[in-house]
Amino acid sequence: MRRRDQVEEAIAHLAGEFIAREISPRALVTVTRATMNDHYSQATIYLSVLPHAMEEEVMTFARRARSDFHSYVREHSFLHPTPRVDFELDLGEKNRQRVDELTRE
Repeated sequence: MRRRDQVEEAIAHLAGEFIAREISPRALVTVTRATMNDHYSQATIYLSVLPHAMEEEVMTFARRARSDFHSYVREHSFLHPTPRVDFELDLGEKNRQRVDELTRE
């Protein structure tokens, strides 16, 4: 397994733990994947949110919690320096769910 894959998997796992602990139980939030830039200085965490009506609220929380998550990664990982983090909706997953709905109809 390449180092990049290991780092992305570790970041995604940490994000899942952090979000499970911090986000209200009104929404189901899943970390679908994480990506890193070439220098391991920037990570993007992709999220899927159900119900879809909660997406904006969850993304607002996630973006506000970036510095808390950065600290969480620093405390719970082997990464040095700790990458900056951004959260995004996983539009690919959202599109896949829409295709599933259409094929069921």
